[in-house]
Amino acid sequence: MINRLLHPLIKSRLFKGKTILVLGPRQVGKTTLIQALLRVQNLPTLYLNADLPTVRESLSDVGAEQLRTYLGTSQLVVIDEAQRVKNIGLTLKIIHDMLPQVQVIATGSSAFELANEINEPLTGRKWEYRLFPISWQELINHTHFLAARGQLENRLIYGMYPDILTSPGEERRTLQELSSSYLFKDLLAFKGIRRPEVLEKLLRVLALQVGSEVSYNELSRLVEIDKITVENYIRLLEQAFVVFRLLPLSWNLRNEINTSRKVYFYDNGIRNALIGNFSPLALRSDVGALWENFLISERMKANHYQQAYGNGYFWRTHAQQEIDYIEEYDGRLHAYEFKWNPKAKARFSKSFTGAYPDATTKVISRDNFEEFLGCK
Repeated sequence: MINRLLHPLIKSRLFKGKTILVLGPRQVGKTTLIQALLRVQNLPTLYLNADLPTVRESLSDVGAEQLRTYLGTSQLVVIDEAQRVKNIGLTLKIIHDMLPQVQVIATGSSAFELANEINEPLTGRKWEYRLFPISWQELINHTHFLAARGQLENRLIYGMYPDILTSPGEERRTLQELSSSYLFKDLLAFKGIRRPEVLEKLLRVLALQVGSEVSYNELSRLVEIDKITVENYIRLLEQAFVVFRLLPLSWNLRNEINTSRKVYFYDNGIRNALIGNFSPLALRSDVGALWENFLISERMKANHYQQAYGNGYFWRTHAQQEIDYIEEYDGRLHAYEFKWNPKAKARFSKSFTGAYPDATTKVISRDNFEEFLGCK
């Protein structure tokens, strides 16, 4: 089993008076993480899988006395796939308020459903964490620095899902299954998705445009749906942990782009499965896009697990000057250019350094990327 960085963080928050939420895409190991936590707790424990109809019925629209009877003497209660329970937010609120001796851990793979159900009832009553595919630091911890380095090309191609790492030789089959069923199970059951074939077409188009700015108008034309539907579908894909958006930085210069955005995938393997391309890097024309998607998704994981919360952007002007990635912490900017080849030349635009003279700048290649990802 690959040890997860969230394990000690969640363990330290047990029985501190709040419900713990663990969100993330399907098949990233949420259940495995929770079971690892349970093994080190010598307490009366109840594990409830909300994929089962009987569990959903028992937790839906119930009062404090019914819950007290159902939970019995359990001190630690896990509700897996909590988004399947109707009005789960109210149920969790009742447990928190009326059964304070019970620590609840709820997991979910659909942020759009859980956000609607939980945010208001659990305001001030929860800690929320996200579990992603295996991070580079977790891979180093599981293998070794040099062993992880030896896998770098495969990770750019096949990604970092647990099953991919633990079942070598089965990568293509596993990714095809993930990208065609598990990952989108919640989305395709959601009433806002009326045409699944359009969602799949949009995903392929987004996969081909990784690292490039996307225009909702252009996506609308390519996928043959209206612009508002494109925006709604991308928002749902974000909330289902398939993609995430990066917005442009536009603070100081009049000619900075401020209306476009970039869309990245949480995992390179899913992206490559969607376009059906698992060719080695030497035969690919999209190495730069793969490297950029890998670094930005890994940086996002590292920041979340280290609880380093800043704002991420890209930067471009109408004159085509651009910077791959920028982070802002407390008003201070840190700009990064990504180059797969360590010998490739990179320079930062004088327009940028002139407009933001206090910004730090750094080129990230495969020679120094571990530092960028905060690996120890």
